[in-house]
Amino acid sequence: MSTAKHAAKKIAVLGILTGLSLAAFIIESLLPPLFIPGAKAGIANVFSFAALIIYSPAEAFAVVAVKSLLGAVYAGNLSSMLYSFTGGAVSMAISSVLIYFVYPKISVLAVSVAAAVTHNVTQNLVFVFITGSFLMFANLPYLALLGVLSGAAVGALTLLIFKAVPQNIFENLLNKSSNTNKLK
Repeated sequence: MSTAKHAAKKIAVLGILTGLSLAAFIIESLLPPLFIPGAKAGIANVFSFAALIIYSPAEAFAVVAVKSLLGAVYAGNLSSMLYSFTGGAVSMAISSVLIYFVYPKISVLAVSVAAAVTHNVTQNLVFVFITGSFLMFANLPYLALLGVLSGAAVGALTLLIFKAVPQNIFENLLNKSSNTNKLK
């Protein structure tokens, strides 16, 4: 396959992952928070996590950035962009380090849990920094627990996708032997 066709295929796949992430983000924004104001399950992160596994941190970061920007615009809550983007960027950095330097010593599920806890803590720190409300640190244990639960769900859904979709689909996406076979 030519370089131009490969680049076009990659952009198309990233567009699909971003669109799915954005759709999940918008649907979650319509649901009531989970126990703590603003807390969501984070199912949209399945698609940025998949981009990390299929491609690289740069592509996964692009999915996070576009989802955060468009999600804030479509949901009509521009302040959510700051929380979504910072939490997503920091958690994607943690995921990248763990996937590329520690995996398979720890599982994909553990990477997802670490990312989700990091995401929640980062968002809480941003809120405290912006508002100066140090009382919000009292939510950290609950946000960490919610991160463990949502990270496990995101990790399990991501693994389910990679187990359910035939390996040759991923090989065609990459036009080479897929790195996703390690998840099988």
